Amino acid sequence: MTDFAAASSPPPMACGQPISEATADAAAEWLTIMMSGAATDSERQCWQQWRAADAEHELAWRHIETVTRRLSSLPPRAAYQALSPYGTRTAAASGKAPAAAAGRRKAMRLLLWSGAIGTSALLASRTQTWQHAVADYRTGVGQQRAVALSDGTRILLNTNSAIDVKFDGQRRLVRLVAGEAMIITGHALVDGQPDSRPFILQTGEGLVRALGTRFMVRQDDGYSTVAVVESAVEITPVDASAQSRILRAGERATFTRRAIDGAVAVADRDLAWTRGQIVAENLRLTDFLAELGRYRPGLLRCDPAAANLRVSGVFPLENTDRILDMLAKVLPVRIHQRTRYWVTVEALA
Repeated sequence: MTDFAAASSPPPMACGQPISEATADAAAEWLTIMMSGAATDSERQCWQQWRAADAEHELAWRHIETVTRRLSSLPPRAAYQALSPYGTRTAAASGKAPAAAAGRRKAMRLLLWSGAIGTSALLASRTQTWQHAVADYRTGVGQQRAVALSDGTRILLNTNSAIDVKFDGQRRLVRLVAGEAMIITGHALVDGQPDSRPFILQTGEGLVRALGTRFMVRQDDGYSTVAVVESAVEITPVDASAQSRILRAGERATFTRRAIDGAVAVADRDLAWTRGQIVAENLRLTDFLAELGRYRPGLLRCDPAAANLRVSGVFPLENTDRILDMLAKVLPVRIHQRTRYWVTVEALA
């Protein structure tokens, strides 16, 4: 996938003037903290010091204030989710998701372009955030939720996930707006007969039709992943020219709007979240932290010097701070916590 920060992209702008990537990135992080509603006095003092340290810092922040004033009619939490690059998160999986830094640059550029392209365009770019906020069923960061539908279907939503449900006379449609879900399809009786309407789960890349089954679906940036636990599903990408494919129990596949990758065996790590765990098998530290970051608010960074360290084990998710503390005990790293929402795992010198 293409990095948003490719050389062909224009630089971030503030009040009509170009600013550095480093300033844009830092401004994004301060935006997250200051609009969270939970900034401490110490964090506010550090924020003021950052603004005063460089004229470019102040320029970036004045631009942010201009944009946020245009959104003053929104509830604070909604404005925070619209503007913060951490309003929604995508995680690295199978080496296909963009790096966290690219996501931050993308979100910050949207904000720092808005003086030229208008706030409406900025909000349009954050469509998924709004869809998440108004979805029929949703979870916050670090939460899970069990949902029972009228046909007897049971759905478990993972962290920062959302679905919309639309049942009509022809089909039972569930749209995965964001995140990840485990589905166990039901067949409640309708007029004394089993419900014959097809059960279809829709992602941004296509349709997944259940064939009497239990399966997991995850929505990432530009692709979806399906893992079948029982029975089978039929995957149909959005592109009409793409071939549908049957995925059977024990198989996992990733698909885009145009193609379906080859099936591989479902691994324990694919379903570990349903047990409240992350399972790592010789995983690069940077990839492990990208996955862990889905379960905690704010920014979780990996020092490039530590990125290729390897992590293995089973990690309960009820306390992500404890996982970070454990990493510092078994790897040559230290945990640098600049604020509660800004944590970096650094290589030891």
